[in-house]
Amino acid sequence: MQSTRAPEFPSVAMWRIHMLRLEYLLMAGVMGIFVWQQVLFETGPWPAPRVIAKSMLAALALLSILGLRYPLQMLPLMLLETLWKTVAILLIILPAWLAHRMTPELQVLFGECIGIAVVYLIMPWRYVWIRYFLHPGEAWRTDGPGPGKNFA
Repeated sequence: MQSTRAPEFPSVAMWRIHMLRLEYLLMAGVMGIFVWQQVLFETGPWPAPRVIAKSMLAALALLSILGLRYPLQMLPLMLLETLWKTVAILLIILPAWLAHRMTPELQVLFGECIGIAVVYLIMPWRYVWIRYFLHPGEAWRTDGPGPGKNFA
């Protein structure tokens, strides 16, 4: 008979947790300085894509502060940062570089994105795999008493 218990979350080495905290601090600090400075002090009309990008990066910087206290609980934030930069590098910047169509804007974007390689080394991938792929998700509905039944 197979067990229906959820897999245990693996332990994560303290050095990884501290490195994750450092990454959250860098995200909050760097984006906090540059993005929030632009959001708060730049005037003039902004095109809609820039408004969206800067607003999302400003929110990402604020949420990164939570990662200092809860580095594993905020991993989806780090995964978002990792994935968007990886997509930008592999699907936009690399094809432009291979086709000899690099622009100054893409070069700047590459410089802003390439540091994500370090996150690939410190990310607790085993924990991510078990937590987000093997561990059961929350119930879609409740069939009787159980956790979360009394919450609106």
